Amino acid sequence: MSHFSQIKTQIRNLSSLQAALTDLGIDWKPGPQEVRGYREQTHTADVVIEQSNGYDIGFSWNGAEYELVADLQFWNQPTPVDHFLSKVTQRYAFQTVLNESVQRGFQVSEQQQNSDGSIRLVLQRWGA
Repeated sequence: MSHFSQIKTQIRNLSSLQAALTDLGIDWKPGPQEVRGYREQTHTADVVIEQSNGYDIGFSWNGAEYELVADLQFWNQPTPVDHFLSKVTQRYAFQTVLNESVQRGFQVSEQQQNSDGSIRLVLQRWGA
């Protein structure tokens, strides 16, 4: 019996996910690589975060989105799973907005981290 949990996300862009993890200071490795779990079970993932306890966290494409894959019994992060995913999702959304904006000719003119954790972005585009 597999001990791996697969948690659905709204994450669909691999490069934005990778940028979000980097923004958060999370050391990750590109896949495909094996996520290590209970009793040496493995699960292939597109992004792997190694934990010091020998059990990994990964993000794996399920055909529609990147799911978080981990043996939650051995979760070894400073925050609980839901808070971890919330932070990753927020940075992912931020990276997605930045990427889409740049593609449409916008530049960030102002960026502010608010006390409630939200991010305020002001974009501008100069017309010719």
